[in-house]
Amino acid sequence: MLNTLTRFIVSKVGRKCSLNYSPSIERCGAKSLSYCNHNNRLSSVLSRRSNFIAQDRLTTATEFSLSVKMAATWSMGPGTLEVPLSLFATNRRRLAEKLKPGQVVVLQGGEDINHYDTDVQYVFRQEAYFIWLSGVREPGCYFALDVGTGKGHLFVPRLPEEYEVWMGKLLSCNQFKNIYGVDEVHYVDELRNVLKSLNPDVLLTLSGPNTDSGLTAKEAVFEGIDEFKVNNEILFPIIAELRVIKTPAEIEVMRYVCKISSDAHKQVMLHTKPGLMEYQCESVFLDHCYRVGGCRHVSYTCICGSGDNAATLHYGHAAAPNTKLIQNGDMCLFDMGGNYAGYAADITCSFPANGKFTEDQKLIYEAVLFARDAVIKEAKPGVMWTDMHLTANRAMLEHLKKGGLLKGDVEEMIKNGVNGILQPHGLGHLLGLDVHDVGGYLPHCPPRPEGPLARLRTARRLQPGMLLTVEPGCYFIPRLLDGAKNNPSQAQFFNWDVVDKYRGFGGVRIEDDVLITEEGVENFTFVPRTVAEIEDFMANGANFK
Repeated sequence: MLNTLTRFIVSKVGRKCSLNYSPSIERCGAKSLSYCNHNNRLSSVLSRRSNFIAQDRLTTATEFSLSVKMAATWSMGPGTLEVPLSLFATNRRRLAEKLKPGQVVVLQGGEDINHYDTDVQYVFRQEAYFIWLSGVREPGCYFALDVGTGKGHLFVPRLPEEYEVWMGKLLSCNQFKNIYGVDEVHYVDELRNVLKSLNPDVLLTLSGPNTDSGLTAKEAVFEGIDEFKVNNEILFPIIAELRVIKTPAEIEVMRYVCKISSDAHKQVMLHTKPGLMEYQCESVFLDHCYRVGGCRHVSYTCICGSGDNAATLHYGHAAAPNTKLIQNGDMCLFDMGGNYAGYAADITCSFPANGKFTEDQKLIYEAVLFARDAVIKEAKPGVMWTDMHLTANRAMLEHLKKGGLLKGDVEEMIKNGVNGILQPHGLGHLLGLDVHDVGGYLPHCPPRPEGPLARLRTARRLQPGMLLTVEPGCYFIPRLLDGAKNNPSQAQFFNWDVVDKYRGFGGVRIEDDVLITEEGVENFTFVPRTVAEIEDFMANGANFK
């Protein structure tokens, strides 16, 4: 790590974190555009500290009173990305610019959660809106942003002295102030009195629907809140929209976690061979993300489906925990993404377990790859995401028609829902602090479409600064195939003698994490993608040793 002067060990949850007190930021090199050029080391990613981040730091230091004595960055240690704390100060400034003096934003962070009635706790992960505004990784906290002054107030639990015996050193409010680069730190039991001293016209709390889960964001509650005027409608659409468009500093973190996750996927490809259990391949991914990249968490339950399991879209859950023995001739569909500083990657690689594609595997794989390529070529600001979904569908159906699985007019196939039989999910989703990130269907956005397109997680027009997944797929799901076979309007488009041979095949998904730029797309995913690239890469792996 560059210019490290001081390291704090935060041991509340047994986690070592580095806090760099250097005021300088270094950066080098242009980004590479092929997976091969990114295959050597992380140095090009780790050294991306551009002038715009440095300028961000100077600006936020002025506007938000960030002292040079405070920590400048946070990382998980040598070799991992140093995340500038100005990232979170910039988020606070962006939010304050959308609000009015006299308003005070109050967010409540996440809490430790026990395993049922035991004294064992789940490894803590901070609530996404809270980390976006504050960068705080501790449980049990609150954060207030005084819009009029631009000052951030962190409230931490007042812990008992016994905490030091079991959990680590008790930190003072001043130490928390230095660690997180915030203006003021108080104890949670002082929240009411501190807010009173700010004399707010109104407290803005967070309450709004997550359109992926159907759940509602947790609204801050505390003793004495009934003494204030509270509005829980203003904040949500503003802060959710700000999360959709990533800042330059956020983009750097996303670029890093996608690079770590790409490298982890490549390690899995080298390790995989028939005779292994699916979970053994999962463990290779988890090891690389944490040991090399400092990603303590992954962003979702790893999906490691081989053979017919690859047709289960969210395989890997407790009832199907990646426990199949990988067979010779299986296609593997591995959907996994690391998480760093709260930011998520979401990448899927599909490849033959033995390292060599059969003609049948090649046909399906290249149909999906053509769909991916069509979107990467056409996606740019101003384009509707619904149109990108249909672009991918058309490319895949055309290829499958050429391969003999389908017949008839592709537009008629889409009109009759054949695309939804072979790809029953949307093209992709927004990506950020949540793997299915917020902002898909905010009030000012296009509403959720009706019919087959209702499965899309957003129908928005693409804008620069958006990060999304592009993840077309082709699956042979028995229940859906049976339904199509019994539906004359769909059955007419399938060559069933050919299609039925693919029952048990599973499926193929290709998922990239991409940034929408002013010109088009920057792909943050660097893994072998063509049939030739995959076979050449896996020739150095376990199948051929």
